[in-house]
Amino acid sequence: MEEERLEMKLGSYGGKVSVLEWETESGAAEETMLLWGIQQPTLSKQNAFVSHSSLQLRLDACGHSLSILQSPSSLGKPGVTGAVIWDSGVVLGKFLEHAVDLGILVLQGKKVVELGSGCGLVGCIAALLGAQVILTDLPDRLRLLKKNVESNLRHGVRGSAAVKELTWGDDPDNDLIELPPDYVLGSDVIYSEGAVVDLLDSLTQLCRPQTTVFLSGELRNDTVLECFLEAAVKDFVVGRINQSQWHPDYRSPRVVMYILVKK
Repeated sequence: MEEERLEMKLGSYGGKVSVLEWETESGAAEETMLLWGIQQPTLSKQNAFVSHSSLQLRLDACGHSLSILQSPSSLGKPGVTGAVIWDSGVVLGKFLEHAVDLGILVLQGKKVVELGSGCGLVGCIAALLGAQVILTDLPDRLRLLKKNVESNLRHGVRGSAAVKELTWGDDPDNDLIELPPDYVLGSDVIYSEGAVVDLLDSLTQLCRPQTTVFLSGELRNDTVLECFLEAAVKDFVVGRINQSQWHPDYRSPRVVMYILVKK
């Protein structure tokens, strides 16, 4: 089944991806079954690149040593996942750096909106790679996010970073959509069926056909991922980015990465 997938370039990403196309309603279910079958996420170590008991994560990226604060005590609150960094965030951030190094992705001078920024790791890396980044999250998550942006992007930043409030499903502010973003980023944003509708609503409002979306996620719940893919393919061309294109030191069978372009 994997070999039969159409391999092509999508959006502004120069690598070839496996395009998800299905003729039956069971297509999304087959994709999740395939993922769980090939990657067997439950058999590998959770949090390979992060620690949820630590108050900060240190990571070298783009010639900088990043120190990202997190709030492990907030993890117990229902629906709160953005207070700590997950492997999918590290994987996405290092993927961006790797793709830019290979010349198959250009972020210099590009407008980037990050959804559900959480602690801000991915947005900070995008700014270091030259992007004009707007990091967004819910109002009660912004304090930690601003702190991390300010402390990690003081010197030698090729791009810029601003923090804004955005609740998925609400109308985005004009500065997010007046000039459509070149890229939208999200890590660990597909975490509940309830959030899927609002997430896709925000993606639809933010994106134009020239916008390229990168989403990475933890393989926790096949039903939630299936729900997202089933809905996403109605308005977006969706491709899965093979792990061979990720940063060689930051690959995990517990993580998946998709690229989306509006139809």
